[in-house]
Amino acid sequence: MPARQSATGHLSSLDFTTLLVEERADRVVVLLNRPEVRNAIDQRMVDELHLVCAALEQNPKVLIIAGVDGVFASGADIAQLRERRRDDALQGINSTIFVRIAKLPMPVIAALDGYCLGGGAELAYAADFRIGTPGVRIGNPETGLGILAAAGASWRLKELVGEPVAKQILLAGRVLKAEEALAVNLITEIHEAPQLMDAAHDLADRIGRQDPLAVRITKSVFHAPAEAHPLIDQLAQGILFESQAKFDRMQAFLDKNAARKAAKSAPEAEKANQT
Repeated sequence: MPARQSATGHLSSLDFTTLLVEERADRVVVLLNRPEVRNAIDQRMVDELHLVCAALEQNPKVLIIAGVDGVFASGADIAQLRERRRDDALQGINSTIFVRIAKLPMPVIAALDGYCLGGGAELAYAADFRIGTPGVRIGNPETGLGILAAAGASWRLKELVGEPVAKQILLAGRVLKAEEALAVNLITEIHEAPQLMDAAHDLADRIGRQDPLAVRITKSVFHAPAEAHPLIDQLAQGILFESQAKFDRMQAFLDKNAARKAAKSAPEAEKANQT
């Protein structure tokens, strides 16, 4: 039986069995929680991730995704995957939820530790930011199982790391260690495991200091197709130029700059008076 849907979109009113969910004022933390199978992604987890997305679409917040017990996600649940047939593949069970996560209004941070393989890697690729620990192992071994990485890796990975590295991962089963992933910008930071979540929250704090509407619109414009530019940029800027936050933030900048100049000139004026 799937977790019950919340009428209000508040995650506190939902029941989860494969996720640990913490909701804060400006962010949601989701821990993949199937430690007995190294957080493998099964149908129940997919269903529960859809519930998280539904809440964040109604009430946009930054999303931090991590895993329990030193593992992000070892992949899709092979026991379930082995039984899936053509009609299951055509449903795009994992790809649908990963696309939905990628399209969330506010940024998504993937905090990676240990195994991040197969569907777990594809979930990470759908995030806006990926940070990791020295123990990260990230890649797509699907061809070794007689299938392909069909939940985003076949096109997202090339955009993230370029064609040569993407082919090494997708066609030759290469699994990257943390430093290798950092070198190709698949992850952007490495932190020791005890500090990983603190680093994720630090990143969420930096995002939180920006104007939320500007962040949401910038993310949408960033992911718009090439042919939509520059018109979409101009239309988006038109919306932001009319926002109260734009006036308030720019006035605060001007006031702070004026105060700094006044503070700097005061000693000079006093010195001139003394002479």
